[in-house]
Amino acid sequence: MTRIRIAPSILSADFTCLARAVTEVAEAGADWIHVDVMDGHFVPNLTFGMPIVAALRRITPLPLDVHLMIEAPERYLEAFARAGADGLIVHVEACPHLHRVIQQIRELGLRAGVALNPATPLSALEEILPDVDQVLIMTVNPGFGGQAFIERMLEKVRRARKMIDALGRPIELEVDGGVGPENALALVEAGATVLVAGAYIFEAPQGQPAEAVQRLRKAIQPQ
Repeated sequence: MTRIRIAPSILSADFTCLARAVTEVAEAGADWIHVDVMDGHFVPNLTFGMPIVAALRRITPLPLDVHLMIEAPERYLEAFARAGADGLIVHVEACPHLHRVIQQIRELGLRAGVALNPATPLSALEEILPDVDQVLIMTVNPGFGGQAFIERMLEKVRRARKMIDALGRPIELEVDGGVGPENALALVEAGATVLVAGAYIFEAPQGQPAEAVQRLRKAIQPQ
């Protein structure tokens, strides 16, 4: 049975105690740490860069899943690799020479992923799918944490799973945006293998991040 990976997104974490928050979610069973890098151009927000990845690398052995929501990501691949990223995800919409960028990521020895914005059709994956290790379906419009899940993206996840299964390669299918216990099981049943959750885990008023990870894990258990 495929293990469903839970990847807390530090976009919503309290940066005054980031090390403690990451340690808590790791001890609670998180599989990856998701790092949203935004440049204020490709998306309307600024977040963080290589220094945060390097700091995370020092405090956790968990894989660092680095999501580059930036223009011209090829300029920064080596720097993120040096900082300690385990995987780099680039956006189809930001890469006119996508095959070259994916090749560069793989040559760095990292897991190579592509992301699609909600309005980008799955047909954009057809020529690149054989070359990637993961596909990220954005289930909100990227740029800010805490947004509501776009319900029709559930069908997009189902169709992406069919594309991956038809190819016959072990490609992770990741979803990011508005993920919580209320939709996690439906996403897994649709074919998602990685659930990114930020606001639910780090901003949940009902408990600590570790408890939120455990609730999310419980929610994806078959009834």
